[in-house]
Amino acid sequence: MTQPLVFTGSRFDRASHLRSNSDWLQEKLNDSASRFLPLYQLKALIDLKTGGAIDWRSGEEVRPFIDATAAFVFLGIADDICHFAIDVSAMDNPRQPPAPDWGKFIDVRSIAPQLEPWESAALAQARSMIDWHNRHGFCAVCGSKTIAREMGYSRRCSNEDCNAMHFPRTDPVAIMMVTRGDECLLGQGINFPGDFYSCLAGFIEPGETIEQAVRREVLEETGITTGEVRYHSSQPWPYPSSLMIGCIAEATSTKITVDHTELKDARWFHRDQVRQMLKGENNGTGFRIAAPMALAHQLAKAWAEAE
Repeated sequence: MTQPLVFTGSRFDRASHLRSNSDWLQEKLNDSASRFLPLYQLKALIDLKTGGAIDWRSGEEVRPFIDATAAFVFLGIADDICHFAIDVSAMDNPRQPPAPDWGKFIDVRSIAPQLEPWESAALAQARSMIDWHNRHGFCAVCGSKTIAREMGYSRRCSNEDCNAMHFPRTDPVAIMMVTRGDECLLGQGINFPGDFYSCLAGFIEPGETIEQAVRREVLEETGITTGEVRYHSSQPWPYPSSLMIGCIAEATSTKITVDHTELKDARWFHRDQVRQMLKGENNGTGFRIAAPMALAHQLAKAWAEAE
C-alpha cells in the first residue's frame, strides 16, 4: 500500500490523560480554535467546495447542540488544535443547517475514500463513537439513564445505587486470504451480487485467538482446513465499530463444502484471475472483488502481486 488504507491514517494525539480534566475540557469547548465535526444521523458534514474535505465548524457554531447535551466526543489534538465530533441529529432540517456556508451531510462509507487519510480516520472514530452513545443511553445493568463522561469515552449509570460504568467496545473480525500454491479461496456472501467474490471473514469469539478464529471460520464456511496463519494488517470499520484483522492462511485441503447459511458460493481462483479482478470493472474474468478501500482488496493484492 502506497498510502494508509481508508480509516487508518489518524494523526490525532488522543490525549487520554486529559479526558477527566473538566476544566481543560471547558476551556477547549470555548476555544475559538477548536474544531467540531457535525454528524447528522451518522452522516458527516463535508465541504464539497474544496473538492471533498470534512467541514469542521467552530464551537460557537455548534453551541446549541453542546448546550442541549447532544452526544459529543473528543477526537484528539492535531497541529495544537482540539478536534471534536458532535451529534446534530436534533437539527430540524439538515438541508437548511444553522449557517448557509455549511456543507452537506454525506454517508461516511461513500465519502471516506475521497478524503485525506487522516480525515477518513477521523470519520471512523467519530462515527463509531457517536453511534455507541446513541445505542447506550440506558444502563445494561439496571435500565436507568446513563450520562456521558470522560469527554465521551465512558457512560455512567445515573442510578446511584447502581453507578455502573460503560465503555465503548470494538468488535474484532478476522478476515483472511486463504491460499494454496497459485490459487486462493474466495467466497460469495448471501447478499453479494452474482459476480462478486471476496475474502472470507467472521467475528472473533470470546476466548479465541486470531489464528483459531481464522481456522474455525474457514472450516465452518467452506470445509477447508488451514495450517499456518500470518498477520497482514488491520483496518477500523465503523459499521458500527469493528476492527478488521487481516491474515493470510495456508490451506491444507482443497475440497470445498459450502455452508449455504453463510455463503452462496466459494471457489478457488488462480493468481492470474485475481490480478485481473483487481483491475476493477470489465476485467475480462466475469468476476469482481472488493474495492481498494476494503482490507479484502489489499489482502488479495498483496498475495496476487507477491513474487
